[in-house]
Amino acid sequence: MITVWVFGDQLNRAIGALRDATPATHRVLMVESRRKIESRPWHVQRSHFYITSMRRFADELRAEGFDVDYRHADSMSAGLAAHRDAKKTHSIVATEPNSYGARALLERLDIQTVASNQFLCHHSDFAEWANGRKSLKMEDFYRRQRTRLGYLMDGGEPVGGRWNYDDENRQPPPKKQSDWPWPAPVSDELDDVDAAVLADLPAMHWGEKPSGLWATSRAGALRRLEHFVERVLPMFGPHEDAMLHDNWHLAHSLLSPYMNNGLLLASEVCDAVQRAFDAGRVPIASAEGFIRQVIGWREYVWGLYWLWMPEYALENVLGAERPLPPAFTDASATKMRCISRCVDDLDKRAYLHHIQRLMILGNLSLTAGVSPRAITNWMWESFIDGAEWVMVPNVVGMSLHADGGRMATKPYASGGAYVSKMSDYCKGCAYDRTKRVGDDACPFTTLYWDFLLRHQERFVRNPRMSTQVRAAQKLSDGDAVQNRAADVLHMLDTGRL
Repeated sequence: MITVWVFGDQLNRAIGALRDATPATHRVLMVESRRKIESRPWHVQRSHFYITSMRRFADELRAEGFDVDYRHADSMSAGLAAHRDAKKTHSIVATEPNSYGARALLERLDIQTVASNQFLCHHSDFAEWANGRKSLKMEDFYRRQRTRLGYLMDGGEPVGGRWNYDDENRQPPPKKQSDWPWPAPVSDELDDVDAAVLADLPAMHWGEKPSGLWATSRAGALRRLEHFVERVLPMFGPHEDAMLHDNWHLAHSLLSPYMNNGLLLASEVCDAVQRAFDAGRVPIASAEGFIRQVIGWREYVWGLYWLWMPEYALENVLGAERPLPPAFTDASATKMRCISRCVDDLDKRAYLHHIQRLMILGNLSLTAGVSPRAITNWMWESFIDGAEWVMVPNVVGMSLHADGGRMATKPYASGGAYVSKMSDYCKGCAYDRTKRVGDDACPFTTLYWDFLLRHQERFVRNPRMSTQVRAAQKLSDGDAVQNRAADVLHMLDTGRL
């Protein structure tokens, strides 16, 4: 009898070592590690999501006839040792884990692994594609993925004759909300399994307790996939970058947690979108925009993680060392309406969409010089879809430009004008997004110009930044901007911004 060791982000019968396993030939080991659970101040909904999903998946395997040894142990290695002692077995196999640390653990424990098929492009294939290229571009990788996988393709050409519909999918919020009745997300009643998990979580966890928004079973995840494709996807594209104070979900899929822990596979999600497009129920811009997020950006981030880890997690070329701002953990620690709204939403649901992460929290962290490691750890701990492979490239490379441009050729820094254009956050805010100096100047606007001046020698040579840097150098109030920036940063550090 062979033991298949299943990790908490591999919860699917079709993944790796479980794919061909049968109750007659294999048993299953799953370990809840107290050291992992207590290692960080996780958002309570994040821990609940992963642990409850594990326990439900174990029950599903038992119902299928598997002998499931579900261990509550001090550590992963302790759980393995207890399993070996109880089952008198050394024949153990695991699917390649999704984190660098977990793979290192299996190597130390001398556990046999099989290749993971949880992603559509294995990281070894990504490394082969990347080898010898002077620069890596997501768009190049995405087109290769479309061609290889066949999504939205007409022979060797993209359906509609275009690879990319970005220009149609970056619209600001609609002027009339009534024209866009975004359907409310699916939710479920909590049960005894949910209650048991919550009772087991340590007091150091934070955030509002789960409400049933996040599915913790494959059946629940499949219901949410159907809801998204049939009711939400048709209006997904145009406003996918928009932000609204009173609507946290808009037309986002909310499916990333399930793809990250295995309850859904990327292939079945994209297949469902393709079928809806083929049936004429979804416009090309929405279908293409969503599929690009999954087979393009998501898989690109996954490939870069394995290509550059572990050194990549420590990159910090801008020398950013500021600690995590109090405003990121307490919505009342700032008068910035955009930050306060995002932090409050995060507390309620352990979720924000990609633009809130990049252009609100990431943008402030970049221009204020917050430590990349501090932001990576905090986002990993806070988000329902948080994982090291997600957060390291997105924070180090995309949000904070800490890798010096290896992932993104320009830093995603902006002033208050972008926030005003893409959201309604600026209405009623204590700060004026048009001002860069003065007590009521928008911190985003002040810090944007200060950021350009602080790093002018680096970015004046960047073709995508040189115009902005030269504009900053010509400011008549440059000294006043830098003085105001010093005040802003002090208020940010002390929770008074």
